[in-house]
Amino acid sequence: MTGISLAVGVGLFCALLSALGTNLAFLLKYKGAVAAPDVNMRHPLRSAADLFRSKWWSIGWGVAVVAFALHVAALTLAPLSVAQAVLAAGLVFLAVLAERFFGFKLGRRQWLGIGLVAVSLALLTLTGGSGSGESSKYSLAGMIIFEGIAIGVGLLLVVSHLIDRIRVQRGVLLGIAAGLGFGIADVAIKALSDDLESGLIGFVSPWSLMIITAAVFSFFASARSLQIGDGVAVIAVTSVAANLTAIIAGLAVFGDQLGDNALVIGVRLAAFALILAGSAMIPAPVRAGEALDKSAVEPGGSTARPA
Repeated sequence: MTGISLAVGVGLFCALLSALGTNLAFLLKYKGAVAAPDVNMRHPLRSAADLFRSKWWSIGWGVAVVAFALHVAALTLAPLSVAQAVLAAGLVFLAVLAERFFGFKLGRRQWLGIGLVAVSLALLTLTGGSGSGESSKYSLAGMIIFEGIAIGVGLLLVVSHLIDRIRVQRGVLLGIAAGLGFGIADVAIKALSDDLESGLIGFVSPWSLMIITAAVFSFFASARSLQIGDGVAVIAVTSVAANLTAIIAGLAVFGDQLGDNALVIGVRLAAFALILAGSAMIPAPVRAGEALDKSAVEPGGSTARPA
């Protein structure tokens, strides 16, 4: 079991900062989204303009841009599955930020979940020598199949949220679809970073189009899901869907290694399981969503500042 390389260590640190910034941005964008007019895909430019006229959405978007830059750095420097596992810990930051600054009250079960995720991150760090952090070549056929399946599932979720019988879950369904879109973009970014080894000509790639398309789709799907669903619940499912998509792609498409021996493989599998288990124990507190909803409809359409 060897120590992690400097590049992987920097990548994991970028992933942690990205997770923090991403979830702060999500909470801010939620406040802005519920105060803005409903997103209407028949008028995408008008909807985008309406969102950016909302102060909290614009602030959240600015934070998200910085977090995304760190996100790209993490995906470039660290193996995809490991980087995304760290990014998955963003649910911990979501819980802490929500309680400290947005009025959430988490119980013992939620804090136990935070502890499980922290332990899993420690295990991943201690056993992170199996990935070098260098660009891993991907299977083109595997990439096409994986992205095709992810796109199909995302479109199915978008359509299914319109079915009357499950309308009560439409915010969550759209949140999962948005998360899949973010995950698809992450996978394409990793593939593009490999293609750029040949120079700037690498930008002339179908993955560039995939990144842009997935980003635009996720922008509108995420905004609408925040408008029609419980804010923190939607943020949670969006994050989980994005991280699971990229973690699976790292192992199935890019050939990320679980470990060099049975012990390391077992420990890392346990760490991944703890991330999922810990995340599942941090449910969205209803009170916070209600509080933010009320703040969004204050006289004059202004939103209350975080406590």
